[in-house]
Amino acid sequence: MCQPRPIRITTSEHAAHAVLWPALETLLPDYPDIHVELSLDSGLADIVTERFDAGVRLGEAIAKDMIAVRIGPDLRMAVVGSPAYFKRHPIPRTPHDLAEHKCINLRFLSAGGLYAWELEKGGREVRVRVEGQLAFNNVRMIVRAATAGFGLGFVMEDQADAHLAEGRLVRVLEDWCPPFSGYHLYYPSRRQPSAAFALLVEALRYRG
Repeated sequence: MCQPRPIRITTSEHAAHAVLWPALETLLPDYPDIHVELSLDSGLADIVTERFDAGVRLGEAIAKDMIAVRIGPDLRMAVVGSPAYFKRHPIPRTPHDLAEHKCINLRFLSAGGLYAWELEKGGREVRVRVEGQLAFNNVRMIVRAATAGFGLGFVMEDQADAHLAEGRLVRVLEDWCPPFSGYHLYYPSRRQPSAAFALLVEALRYRG
């Protein structure tokens, strides 16, 4: 018997863990004929050229000719470091202070560039190119290095929550990290959704 073509979705690792998998884990047992393939990539894939059915990205990163469906709540970033690190270094009060700190860089898998930390307060936006001893293309490794005292990390709030609650990390510059639009599923406006795809969209749709 021919297996149905999977619904192919390109997504970041964080979105896959935080939003997509919880929904799929609930939906798929009841619909064995729905097949899903997730491609985890921090870059912005061209879903048409690369033959994806849909992509998951932050709302602000979606092209205007796409249909976008919100699938998650607002998000926040967090600047974090270990208590041991802050015994050796002062608490940064402004983004300008980051120049005096060891910071752990994130390198995008697809684009290859280092991520400039995006901070905002009172409508003023700044992008900071940080420097330090370490760079990773994986946020879990950034969190691990930060908890080990190697510098400051800039990660999604929920990726640091457990470490913050247990005192392994300390949050700084919180007033420079406002909430922003969360994850959206997007796909071409000219697409005619299959019944399986439409069912998946409804399962993912955020109703908070």
